[in-house]
Amino acid sequence: MKVVENQKLDMERALYGSQDILVKNCVFDGPADGESALKESSHVEVEDCFWNLRYPFWHDHGLKIKNTELTELCRAALWYSDHIEITDSKLHGIKALRECQDVKIQNCHIISPEFGWSVNNIEMTDTSAQSEYFMMRSENLTFKNVKLDGKYSFQYIENGEFENCEFNTKDAFWHAKNVTVRDSVIKGEYFSWYSDGLTLINCKIIGTQPLCYCKNLRLINCQMEAADLAFEKSQVEADVTTPVISIKNPASGCIQVPAVDEIIMDDPKAKCQILVGEKEDLKKCV
Repeated sequence: MKVVENQKLDMERALYGSQDILVKNCVFDGPADGESALKESSHVEVEDCFWNLRYPFWHDHGLKIKNTELTELCRAALWYSDHIEITDSKLHGIKALRECQDVKIQNCHIISPEFGWSVNNIEMTDTSAQSEYFMMRSENLTFKNVKLDGKYSFQYIENGEFENCEFNTKDAFWHAKNVTVRDSVIKGEYFSWYSDGLTLINCKIIGTQPLCYCKNLRLINCQMEAADLAFEKSQVEADVTTPVISIKNPASGCIQVPAVDEIIMDDPKAKCQILVGEKEDLKKCV
C-alpha cells in the first residue's frame, strides 16, 4: 500500500486515480484551490486529515475515512462512490454524500444541507446531524442512536429501520415507504404525511397534525404530545398511551387512546373506529 503522509496538497486532482493508498496526517488546502483530489480511486484509507477543497471523493470504490475533518468549503465531498466507512469524523460541507452505495457512518458530526440524497444501503450509528432535506430518496437505511436537527428529513425514503433516535424536524418522512421506528422521539409538525407502511413502536411523537393521508400505518405503545387534527384520511391501527388534542376523519382501522379532547368525523368516508378510555377497560378493535 502506498503511503502519503504529512503533506499539504492543493493541486487539481492531486492524487487522482490512486489505488491501494493510505493518506495520513495530510492537509488539502492552499492557493491552487484544486478540486477532486482522490477522484476515480479505489481501496483508499484516509486518517487524521483536513480537507478544505471541493469534490475529493467522487467515483471511488472502497473508501475508509477516520478521524478526519471535511470543512464547510469541502463541498459535495462523496458522490457516486461505494463501500464507504466513515468514523470519528466531521462532515461539514453542503451535499456531503449523494448517490453512493454501501455506506457506514459511525460517531460522526454532520453539518450538511441536502445530505445523503439517493443513497442505497446506509448504516448510521452514534452520530449527530444538522441538515435540511436529510437523506431524501434514499433506500435501505439502518439508523441507531442518531440525533437530527433540520426540516424536511427522510422524504421519499424506502425500507428504513430506526432505533433510539431523536429527530427535531418538520415534514419528516413524507411519502416514506416500509419504515419502522423504535424507541425514538420525533418532534415536528406534519409528521409523515402520505407515508405507506410506517410502523412506530414505543415512540414519542410531538407536534401538530401528525400522520395524515397515510396507508398501512401502525402505532404500538406510542405517546403523542401537542397532537391536534391527527390521522386525517389515514388507514391506521394505533395504540396511543397519552391523551390527544383532536383526531380528524381517519379513513379506516382502529385507534385506541386514553383521552381525546375532540373527535371530528364530518367526512362520510371516514370509517375508522376510535376507542377512548384506559386500555384495560376497552373492548378490542373490531
